[in-house]
Amino acid sequence: MSSSLIPERPLLVSPSLAATIGLEEACMLSLLSDIAAHRPLLNQQGRQWLDLDEELVLNTMPFWSEQDIQRISKNLRDKGIILLASAPFVESRKLTIAFNEGGRAAKPAEAHKPLPIINMGGGANLIAANWQPDQELLRQIAQHNIPDDFIRLQVPEFITYWRERGETSHSWGAKFLKDVLHKWRNHQTQMARQARENNEEFLNREKDIAMHMSWRPSNDALEVLVKHANISYAFVEDAIPEFVLYWQERGEVGRIWNSKFIQHVKRQWVRYSSALENDTEPKRIPENWQPSNEVFDVLRLAEIKMDFAQRQVAEFVLFWRESNQLYASWNTKFLQHVKYHWAKQHALAPITQQGNHHAGQQNINPTRSTRDRSLAEDLTDRSWAQ
Repeated sequence: MSSSLIPERPLLVSPSLAATIGLEEACMLSLLSDIAAHRPLLNQQGRQWLDLDEELVLNTMPFWSEQDIQRISKNLRDKGIILLASAPFVESRKLTIAFNEGGRAAKPAEAHKPLPIINMGGGANLIAANWQPDQELLRQIAQHNIPDDFIRLQVPEFITYWRERGETSHSWGAKFLKDVLHKWRNHQTQMARQARENNEEFLNREKDIAMHMSWRPSNDALEVLVKHANISYAFVEDAIPEFVLYWQERGEVGRIWNSKFIQHVKRQWVRYSSALENDTEPKRIPENWQPSNEVFDVLRLAEIKMDFAQRQVAEFVLFWRESNQLYASWNTKFLQHVKYHWAKQHALAPITQQGNHHAGQQNINPTRSTRDRSLAEDLTDRSWAQ
């Protein structure tokens, strides 16, 4: 008579065996024995091996979790009852076992004495295409201060490598740990080497080289001189041949030619600018000549209006360009010119008109105001040029 409470064939467990090796171990051993009676076995190294995939194991033992299956199977192996050729079940997703019938029966005192794992053809199982490290393995790797993203990047290459080789292993987790540690050390070595190379490149941007005729300053050096030091680009270009010739004749080698060139050009520019400001050689007045700021400072001190001085520039330049004469300082000449015309425009009335001369005394150098002179006299007057 069948009962709805017992829809499947019940498990048969020997009470004495359960008392000896444990109830869970006795249950698993009974299930494995039933499966072995109905499945083909693999002959390897003189033993009959039972290879069970994940689906079959979970369907046969639905009352245990994956961790329980891994724990109980390991207990059976450690007690010498079975030989376990596969890696831990949570990782390998399979059980490959053989009954240890050739060995003597395990006694309570020897219950925990482990037996070696049988190596089937150099390994236990191929790595799965969707293999992933479990959380325990990730925790172990993280203890070596390896970033999680670095670990994840190694998984696809690891799987591809071992699947192409077709090798099997008892523990792909252990292999992965070793592989990641090796790659992380290489990565750190490469990073350190790259940092040293970058530092050396920064310190030695210019190698020790001798000066040669085709040498030119770098773009950075030109930018420092032209944009930051406000030196004429043409002046910088003109300084290159002299600089190259000087150092080429000396036959020296160096790594800071750009720095030397910047210092050289700056010194030459200071000398050139100073020479322009203090040039004592007579020369013709330029067509676009303008008085310097110092000239206007002197005129302000003399209380001469700036608009008045500015009006004198055009006539001053025109007259001296037409006269074609040479002077060392046109600024000084212009000062004299402006002061003369300012005094003439603001001249006082003649002393004879002020009533402070003696009666009948003739004024020897009477001063005439612009109102007393004709327009023709003013236009042709060049006494200020003397």
